[in-house]
Amino acid sequence: MKLLVTDELSQEGLEMLTKDSGVQVDVKPKLPHEELLKIIGEYDGLIVRSGTKVTAEVIEAGKKLRVVGRAGVGVDNVDVDAATRRGVLVMNTPAANIISAAEHTMAMMLTLARNIPRADASVKAGKWERSKFTGVELMGKTLGIVGIGRVGGEVAKRAKSFQMKLVGYDPYISQELAVKLGVRILPLEKVLEEADFITIHTPLTPTTHHMLGKEQLAMLKPSALIVNCARGGIIDEDALYEALKEKTIAGAALDVFEDEPPKGSKLLTLDNLVATPHLGASTKEAQEKVSIEMAEHVKMFLVDNKITNAVNVPISRVDPKVSPFIGLAERLGAFCVQLSDVPVKKIEVECHGEIANLDTRMVTVSAIVGVLSIVVGSNTNIINASSIAREKGIQIVETKVDESSHYTNMLVLRISSNGHKVEVRGTVFPSDQFRIIGIDEFDLDMPLEGDFLLTKHHDMPGMIGKIGTLLGKRDINIARMGVGRADKGGAALMLISVDQEVGKAVVAEFRALPNFHDARSIVLSHMRTREYMNI
Repeated sequence: MKLLVTDELSQEGLEMLTKDSGVQVDVKPKLPHEELLKIIGEYDGLIVRSGTKVTAEVIEAGKKLRVVGRAGVGVDNVDVDAATRRGVLVMNTPAANIISAAEHTMAMMLTLARNIPRADASVKAGKWERSKFTGVELMGKTLGIVGIGRVGGEVAKRAKSFQMKLVGYDPYISQELAVKLGVRILPLEKVLEEADFITIHTPLTPTTHHMLGKEQLAMLKPSALIVNCARGGIIDEDALYEALKEKTIAGAALDVFEDEPPKGSKLLTLDNLVATPHLGASTKEAQEKVSIEMAEHVKMFLVDNKITNAVNVPISRVDPKVSPFIGLAERLGAFCVQLSDVPVKKIEVECHGEIANLDTRMVTVSAIVGVLSIVVGSNTNIINASSIAREKGIQIVETKVDESSHYTNMLVLRISSNGHKVEVRGTVFPSDQFRIIGIDEFDLDMPLEGDFLLTKHHDMPGMIGKIGTLLGKRDINIARMGVGRADKGGAALMLISVDQEVGKAVVAEFRALPNFHDARSIVLSHMRTREYMNI
């Protein structure tokens, strides 16, 4: 077997690849794209970092290619869809930079608190302006951690050593883990109101995009300092610019931006902003870990045929009758989890009808992927979904029922936690179209695609008109509508497919209307049909 390395890999990583493996490793850094196209057909595997672009053209030319290893977190330089279509496994190393990212967060927090960049520039300019750069201590201050995953947890440990008070927001963290970390869990609004420092560690998903906008930034203290070393796009940069410019918050430190590099960004003109060029993983130790970890995983796959750290989803053959329900399960999972505001403790998947007599394990795993894609981000796939669920203490239950009352086949998905339960039902017809046929006690029938507004309200005349009028005022077009009710004059549900995403402000308007019990924005437009293939 032959493996090509086209970006810098540590010597330890290279030695791991060649030792007792029978794999021939060719190292050709900074290989021109045209040259890569000429030689990639000879290789079983390819390891890159950020320098090499693994395009669809490269994937197509790799006639023997079985695996592409990206030594790092992101896979923006790898055409994952093209790799999946060709049955090429794509791997990355998402855990290798956790400590570096946590330490960079602490560095940014201290840098911001003590005005270090401005003071440094002042001294180098020949000045000695001590009073101008008076800072604040971390000791005794309240740190608000938004997203308490692996990096956020490491930040919590370090902040405790500074004797900071810890509050946090994470709808999916267990109470046990929060207590262990010493973080008091609060709603996001309360975290923003209490915190002297805010640090962000959530993945970038449709639900976290612009999670901190104008309304949220207005909740912060005027003395608050905010740090983002996670992903650009979680903070609305226009809203942040206005808050910093008007001094409604004291300062911000950003390692990430929506567009990188942030050429022409107004934020870079402000003296109360500290910026670094996405350095969270840029330490010698992290780069060493990345090299060794990627070498280990690629070797395990090529030599032992063991799959770890997979980004795409190669699987075994699936019964044609089951195959359409794999995609349905993922969408139902993503839909269902957006109906709940509490941490997921249990995911139940019920297969009804003919498919109940077939192998539906992939249906269950796909439902987990759908749920976790909203909880932890797009890196979730059928390879790592079950282990992530176990890590988060989520119980998985699969049930089969031979008969289906109204449909040949039906899928029921329930998510529950602490006595709270939500349920969605779906099927596939005609021509393999995903359809949602029920939500909790309400029956309806609509295609399961795009974005939605869901309302629960009192069944009475004029409710449809109120919804249409408010959406019209906000320039949100209605594509289709489904209505269900339990009893005449009782509780009713409306599911509206919309052409534009319904923002938080519009949802809040609906919730404030008389006789409306709940309103939610359900985002599915980001979901693409996956191609499940053999290795």
